[in-house]
Amino acid sequence: MGKSLVTVSVTFAMIALTIPAAARSAPAATDPAAVAMQKLNRIPVKGRAPKTGYSRAEFGQAWSDDVAVSGGHNGCDTRNDILERDLVDVTFKAGTHDCKVLTGTLRDPYTGKTIEFRQGSATSSKVQIDHLVALSDAWQKGAQSWAAEKRREFANDPRNLQAVDGSANQQKGDGDAATWLPENRGYWCTYVERQVDVKAAYGLWMTRPEANTIGRILGTCNAAEAPTIAAPAAGAPKPQPTTPSPTPSASVPAATAPSGGYANCAAARAAGVAPLHRGDPGYASRLDRDGDGIACE
Repeated sequence: MGKSLVTVSVTFAMIALTIPAAARSAPAATDPAAVAMQKLNRIPVKGRAPKTGYSRAEFGQAWSDDVAVSGGHNGCDTRNDILERDLVDVTFKAGTHDCKVLTGTLRDPYTGKTIEFRQGSATSSKVQIDHLVALSDAWQKGAQSWAAEKRREFANDPRNLQAVDGSANQQKGDGDAATWLPENRGYWCTYVERQVDVKAAYGLWMTRPEANTIGRILGTCNAAEAPTIAAPAAGAPKPQPTTPSPTPSASVPAATAPSGGYANCAAARAAGVAPLHRGDPGYASRLDRDGDGIACE
């Protein structure tokens, strides 16, 4: 009996020695914000490319089931897949093999509201499916060079989709985290974590203001209280950082706004600072053609 115990002990000791010391002593980060911060620091930071050539059609037929991502080729279109996932108390139209959602209840993460969904020409738009990373934002940050198949999969990937309040989705438009955040601050951490996950997975880049905003939010996600960073608002200056920003890629120099503002929007975009809000370094009224306080949109 004693010999057996010694043999077992020696065996376990030998197994332990085969495991690298770093793996034994450094547990993997499991906190979502910490994981997102690690990914964020690996995402390239550079200027927004021109929107030239963008159209929704560049990302394929809307809500196509002909994709290789999760939910693809299941016989249901992507919109109804997401409605089924994100709504509760869902009912389906008879004869659609539980594909077409007729009714359900959305607890909207963007506003905190509870919205009753009912399929119909006058009611369906109350609940819309948002691309967390907007398609045109992706177009200007890497997707122009993708094959058509990859763009179609990006547009239908459940990781980048969320059923939300229709008016909030319209308000967001194609904004990134530097220009729009949900009204519900309690969702900010999850919102930016998901954006980071999508951009990292698809190899998209970020602008400096976007990366800095996301970094500041992630820095608050382990605090006892919800983030206190003010949401961007059209026509108003962006708030000053309240926590340290993430370190941008080493190859990207810190942007310095020229005296008197940027010569044009192309220069601002090349510096990775567009859009500019009134009060930002480099903002000039001549760049703000519609006078809404946001230049080089």
